[in-house]
Amino acid sequence: MAAPIIHGVRTVGVLGAGQMGLGIAYVSALRAKVPVLLLDKSKEQVSSSLKFMDKLLAKDVSKGKIQDIEAKEARDRITVLDYDTHGIEGFRDTDMVIEAVSENIQLKRTLFKSISEAVNPDCIMASNTSSISITKIAAATIPEGVSASSEQGRKYAERVVGLHFFNPVPVMKLVELIAALQTSQSTLERARAFASACGKEVTTSKDVPGFVSNAVLMPFINEAIMTLEKGVATKEDIDKTLKLGMAHPMGPLQLADFIGLDTCLAIQQTLYQGTGDSKYRPSVLLERMVDAKWLGKKSGKGFYDYD
Repeated sequence: MAAPIIHGVRTVGVLGAGQMGLGIAYVSALRAKVPVLLLDKSKEQVSSSLKFMDKLLAKDVSKGKIQDIEAKEARDRITVLDYDTHGIEGFRDTDMVIEAVSENIQLKRTLFKSISEAVNPDCIMASNTSSISITKIAAATIPEGVSASSEQGRKYAERVVGLHFFNPVPVMKLVELIAALQTSQSTLERARAFASACGKEVTTSKDVPGFVSNAVLMPFINEAIMTLEKGVATKEDIDKTLKLGMAHPMGPLQLADFIGLDTCLAIQQTLYQGTGDSKYRPSVLLERMVDAKWLGKKSGKGFYDYD
């Protein structure tokens, strides 16, 4: 029987301290028991996220899921890097960096170029993108003037992989693993092993717009928004139909609010632009709500109002 693949991650860097970045840092520290370096430009975002993490750990202790000592050890494994002092250079000695910033391909390509210049030659560079091409992101890591087909070019791009965690990360059991055209088998195996160490089940997808999860989910949510837009039914009845008729834990409009309407729109646009298929065209109502900054639960207003 073959020995299990060891992920070899002694320290992981997490770029972005929003909902997703916080969740990834949480499971990395608590479940994989790996030291985490957390980096975000916004000091306010970092402070807010760490307070929320303390609440999550306290909640797990109160429910008997973990012991006090486990919570303390997990919290102690997380180190915040000061962006002004360290920047991405602070990830220099990590074995894996997981990017968890907004769904913007130019931003991700720029960040991955910087990450590839900063980290050691064996470091895995993972993106938590839920829809953007991992192949395009991997190509951005190749230094200017270096051929993508050369041995040097391949050594950069082959270490890029998609690790799509689901929100909320501490609760959701799945990670979607996506290989770029350039990703090596070793990178895939180590990334899978790390996700498993975080307590997740792993599925794989080809590098297509939206992968499996959002190629199926986002058109479903978009169709629900169009149903509301056309006046076919109220938001309450649309959600109730899916909850009670199809046994979904929450309706598509409430789910969109929890994901973030700006994120839903960005993914839908990626699907539409990546395929050219009109079935992926974003709802006009979704676009207008994002224009109005009604982004869902995180902004206090979406299809529903939140405290």
